[in-house]
Amino acid sequence: MEQHNNEQKRDNETGKQPSVDFIRTFVAEDNRTKKWDGKVITRFPPEPNGFLHIGHAKSICLNFGIAAENDGGRCHLRFDDTNPVMEEARYVESIREDVRWMGWDWGKHLYYASDYFDQMYDYAVQLIKNGHAYVCDLTPEQMREYRGTLTSPGKESPYRYRSIEENLDLLDRMKAGEFEDGTRVLRAKIDISSANMNMRDPVMYRILHADHHRTGGKWRIYPTYDWAHGLEDSIEGITHSICTLEFENHRPLYDWYLDKLEVHHPQQIEFARLELTYTVMSKRKLLQLVEEKHVNGWDDPRIPTISGMRRRGYSPESIREFCRRIGVNKFNSTIDFALLEHCIREDLNKTSNRVMAVLKPLKVVIDNYPEEEEEWMDAVNNPEDPEAGTRKVPFSKVLYIEQDDFMEDPPKKFFRLAPGREVRLRYAYFVTCKDVVKDDKGHIVEIHCSYDPATRGGNAPDGRKVKSTIHWVSAAHALNAEVRLYDHLFNRENPEETADGEDFKSNLNPQSLKTLSGCMIEPCLKNTRPLDRFQFERLGYFCTDAESTKEKIVFNRTVTLRDTWAKIQKRGQIK
Repeated sequence: MEQHNNEQKRDNETGKQPSVDFIRTFVAEDNRTKKWDGKVITRFPPEPNGFLHIGHAKSICLNFGIAAENDGGRCHLRFDDTNPVMEEARYVESIREDVRWMGWDWGKHLYYASDYFDQMYDYAVQLIKNGHAYVCDLTPEQMREYRGTLTSPGKESPYRYRSIEENLDLLDRMKAGEFEDGTRVLRAKIDISSANMNMRDPVMYRILHADHHRTGGKWRIYPTYDWAHGLEDSIEGITHSICTLEFENHRPLYDWYLDKLEVHHPQQIEFARLELTYTVMSKRKLLQLVEEKHVNGWDDPRIPTISGMRRRGYSPESIREFCRRIGVNKFNSTIDFALLEHCIREDLNKTSNRVMAVLKPLKVVIDNYPEEEEEWMDAVNNPEDPEAGTRKVPFSKVLYIEQDDFMEDPPKKFFRLAPGREVRLRYAYFVTCKDVVKDDKGHIVEIHCSYDPATRGGNAPDGRKVKSTIHWVSAAHALNAEVRLYDHLFNRENPEETADGEDFKSNLNPQSLKTLSGCMIEPCLKNTRPLDRFQFERLGYFCTDAESTKEKIVFNRTVTLRDTWAKIQKRGQIK
């Protein structure tokens, strides 16, 4: 919890107070009335059936944040591992890593639904003994038929009135693995005609002959999510069970279970989940993208998983700031992806060192520069952070510039290098283009320039001005690198909008990844480490890829320099 408080303290010192949303208002009122004896205990309860995404980050910040804002508060990390068919230990490890990376620490409060399997079973026995649960032999198809529809009530199962003794015997035999999958379930006896479909004798246990990643082969029946959810909160003494809106209609069921068992009853509060443009947030759809190899694994920088965003170069600070800005509300809405990019730009602008890199190199020879000479120019690491200091950048006779920074026949508003034109080389000299060399196909392969020795450092003693400054790297000192340019994975704001007969994958963007080889970078990046972040001057923000090595340096583009969100706000289109 110390780390939680430090995070909160830093936010307060920088003026980033948490929004006083309706959930925090709810918690404050409970504190005022001493409803929970002044305790605030929340939980973050992921299912270990996939990697966490940015939507989970919102829940992480909300639950851990509220706990940190209240003296003595705590937040549990609890895995809802009730479905062994879909869950894996590697998902557990990835979730723990993501929560820690986001800046939160659960301390000793790490729990699993499987910790409570025995207690849940005992609670089920208790409900049977009190006449509130029964074993049902309907097939899944029959159960759907008997359950009714939103406009018509269900009808009672013919097994609803089995004796307590028979139900207890059947449940024990189900537990022992005597019956095949799908042949029997344990159901709650509530109200088969209820307007709330969740109350129509819901399933509590189903038979699954599957080994669990923690309990092995001990169990042959597993609790449903709805049966386990409220019990886990109750057992752990959770005060505020914060869920997304889809669980609002499930709350009466959770209440019914806890009331019948006469156990601790947390307060459930629902909020709207996060939706983002140009992406999908469903773990089922993300799993589909991974398994069908539309992306390169769960940490592909194009998908909104926390591990993917980390690999792309997003910082935990930027994600927490994004979650703070979007706030918490009771209605579903879709957030413009540009706001998330704005938050990462703001953070990286303050924290990332500037370096020069040339992604599409064009050779430049400075004819009047001495053949064997080299100079080391002073370059500012980060103009936003004076403490970042300076570095030395080598300069020599042969350089590389961007192909886009030269045009042989430029239009009127092109101010970069062209025949006869003078520009400034960042931190170095003024140079003027004198000649162009082409290959036998007419492609420009080399340009020749002259430099003015009096302009060292980028200023002319005679006061003359140039209209453009371009970046460069020394050919003799440059390192070769691969650079991956990422764009939106989908080419529609809402990937779910499809033509008849198509699914969301029809909106995949074929240009979402462009890989550039033969890029040239400054020698100061020789010892870059995975996940180091930089601003490539004039190009954008980049992160050293997790698989980068000294033999093969790889960078991922995090985001371009152009901030569309800030421009939209400036025009007054967004309040």
